[in-house]
Amino acid sequence: MTVQTHLAALEEKHSELERKLHDIMASPSSHDQEIASIKRRKLHLKDEIERLHHSAT
Repeated sequence: MTVQTHLAALEEKHSELERKLHDIMASPSSHDQEIASIKRRKLHLKDEIERLHHSAT
């Protein structure tokens, strides 16, 4: 897998988590722990994307 392919996959996962977070937060029965978990996963992906961007240049 090339770096660009890996970046694209990570960015897609990040977008999916963003959509999921939006849906959960719109739900009146949203759970704080689930929201926090999604936010942590998004941040981890964002950090990985940034790291790959810097190593690719």
